[in-house]
Amino acid sequence: MQRQPRDRGRQWLRRGHPQAPPGEDSDGVPLLLRLISLEVPGLSRAVVATAGAALAVGVLRVVSEGHALFPGGMPGWSFAVLTGLIVGHLVALGRDRWWGGTGSGATLTLAILLLYGWIPATLVSLAVVVLVGTARRHHWRQAVRNGAVDILGIGAAALCLAAFGVRPSVERPWLPDAWSPSTVLEVLLAACAYLLVTRTLLWYALTRRRDGLPTIARTALVRQGLVGLALLAISPLIVVVAAHTPPLLPLFAVPLISLDSALWIARARAEEQLRDPLTGLANRQWLLERTWSALDEADRMGARSALVLIDLDRFRSVNDTLGHLAGDRLLLQIAERLRTALPCGAEVARLGGDEFAVLLPLADSPTSAQRVARTLVSALGSPIDLDGLTLELEASAGVAVFPDHAGEAEGLLRRADVAMYQAKRDRSGVEVYEATRDGNTPDRLGLLGDLRRALDAGEIELHYQPKVAFDGTVSGLEALVRWVHPERGRVPPDEFIAIAETSGLMPRLTDYVLETALAQVARWRAQGLRVPVAVNVSPRDVHSPGFAGSVAARLARHGVPAAALQLEITEHVLLEDPQRAAGTLAALTGHGVRMSLDDFGTGYSSLVHLRRLPVSELKIDRSFVARLAVDAEDAEIVRCTIDLAHSLGLLVVAEGVEDDETWERLRDLGCDAVQGWLVSAALPPAEATAWLRARDGAPPAVEGAAHALPGPNRVLPRPGAARGAGHPYGQPAR
Repeated sequence: MQRQPRDRGRQWLRRGHPQAPPGEDSDGVPLLLRLISLEVPGLSRAVVATAGAALAVGVLRVVSEGHALFPGGMPGWSFAVLTGLIVGHLVALGRDRWWGGTGSGATLTLAILLLYGWIPATLVSLAVVVLVGTARRHHWRQAVRNGAVDILGIGAAALCLAAFGVRPSVERPWLPDAWSPSTVLEVLLAACAYLLVTRTLLWYALTRRRDGLPTIARTALVRQGLVGLALLAISPLIVVVAAHTPPLLPLFAVPLISLDSALWIARARAEEQLRDPLTGLANRQWLLERTWSALDEADRMGARSALVLIDLDRFRSVNDTLGHLAGDRLLLQIAERLRTALPCGAEVARLGGDEFAVLLPLADSPTSAQRVARTLVSALGSPIDLDGLTLELEASAGVAVFPDHAGEAEGLLRRADVAMYQAKRDRSGVEVYEATRDGNTPDRLGLLGDLRRALDAGEIELHYQPKVAFDGTVSGLEALVRWVHPERGRVPPDEFIAIAETSGLMPRLTDYVLETALAQVARWRAQGLRVPVAVNVSPRDVHSPGFAGSVAARLARHGVPAAALQLEITEHVLLEDPQRAAGTLAALTGHGVRMSLDDFGTGYSSLVHLRRLPVSELKIDRSFVARLAVDAEDAEIVRCTIDLAHSLGLLVVAEGVEDDETWERLRDLGCDAVQGWLVSAALPPAEATAWLRARDGAPPAVEGAAHALPGPNRVLPRPGAARGAGHPYGQPAR
């Protein structure tokens, strides 16, 4: 999924640039992007060494020629007071950033350069930079680098003035007789030289390469433009006042401090746009821009980048129970844990609510990114103390990798989101993106439209698979959906059911299945076949308001007693909204509808939920039944499950029975009924009717204990027949 040059140009436009890149190299990478992303090893040391050598040579030359290093008398004291006021203000402003050369310091430095030359301007600059850096503690290295950069910038401005014949000194200040256009041009060029050298060196020497280049570049350019205006507007005024009334120089502290305050506020507001106000982490905008930079770098290196999306499970219950303030304190602890658990080079952002993202600029493989995600999820899972309560949270994470899963930042974030929701549904903790499970690919979106049309046209069919007791009676049938696409042929149930679940089409599909199944039950009852039918329903159905009432209304409309319908649910119905789910299930059982717990043993809390669900039947998942005859652990799990269910008064049905040995083992363990190919594959309505009628000597059927099935008449699976259901509407076993 390597990106072509023309795609890179489109991406440049999407990243907020008003025009296409001015130039591209042979690899299709914008020239400006390469320049601003260039790293120069050892540049900081070279800058400090060069500035130190230049300062030493300059001081020795001035001293050897008998010149003063700084003006004395009233001008000198006035400049010293003004410098002290500026230093005090900068210290009070607080922390500085790499692009934060201040307007006041730069303005004062240029004014002294114009008036007295390079060495006095350097001394003032060092006083401002070093004193501010020292006052902030633990920033002396940054202070030294800033001072060195300023020395070289002042030197560049001095050389520019020297090119016009302007070489001021303490003894011979530069006092132009008139401010002609040529004089203004000289000042302008000196200011530009100072800005160009200092800002370029600051960018390449002090920029943290993990910062998002596009946003920082824009912020820096705007800020330095304001600084340049301040230099041009105020520096000449300082020169004029120093030449005629130096005691008034300290008054310039007022406009200079006002300028710095305005710039500091503007910078703080710009940072707020890229930071989450609660946790202080980066926000979505910053993450996308930083991801763009990481993908560009990975693309040039031929490497991978990864994005991990993390969401807390059941965080809403904390807010509802303890209040939003407690939820905010919990998020602060989560943010700190993520910071601590981050691997080297990784960066974390909060996208909103309880959703976080971690960028891995370089990832060896999807597997290594998945390992990092599991480490982060594990770090969030340890107990948290909140207002005296010990909470144990779970988190789900989705991983998407460049270029395997997406070639741009927005796509990578969306696909990590898809994987994260898959992890939530499967309760697996961490999932890597899989295109086959993404309901938003063009192919699957087309399939979604076809599924809607198939429901409208009644092209979705129901097949029925028997559940048979060991004494030969048919205890019921399970309705399983089948779809034969006019162009694609048979569509696997797991594929189109997953699309329905993720698209909001699931309630409509459930209505269709219930309507079709109850109509078939009514026809069978009219023919004297009183066999109950089970229909799978999803958690979304159970959580839908009025679901129990709609089921009761359908039963009444078709004239089918409630005992003829059984609804198969999974324990996941209690995970999202336990109170609403419990109310719906109680209403259904109140109408007389029987409930069956499907996929037992595949979840995390089956024993806990089993006590809370009003079920009369429990179905052991095929994953345990398939190896019952050869795996002692699976056999023990099945035995314990059967004993537990019977102790609670539940019937037990084993799914996926495909051979006689498994049949015999289940009978010996006390299982009540079986379902699988050994009995019969899922049959279309006509064949299911014939199968029911073909039971020799079968007595009249009764819901819950229907037709006798003599052992010799067990129907083995037909070649090519679809397997039975383990998932809503008959998803094959995975």
